[in-house]
Amino acid sequence: MSITVEFPEELLVACRKEQDFFKRRVMILVLGKVYEEGKISSGIGVGILECSRFEFYRLISEQGFAVIDYTEAKFAVEAQTSRQFAQKLTDR
Repeated sequence: MSITVEFPEELLVACRKEQDFFKRRVMILVLGKVYEEGKISSGIGVGILECSRFEFYRLISEQGFAVIDYTEAKFAVEAQTSRQFAQKLTDR
């Protein structure tokens, strides 16, 4: 199943972009939004865009979407783990 959305040609002309570029950009924006809302996984985005997970994260983050959504508590645990790991490296 696919959904077709039509945009006025004036929008394409105003953006000064080719149709394929515009379609991909709109897809990235939509996927970024629904990923950020937690409605799709990165795997779904990767499948739709036919790219790597790293590329998916890069594309949506370039559009301002959050790639990592840590709570403050999870962030604190990650920070502590990183500090412990760094300390082990410097102790060698």
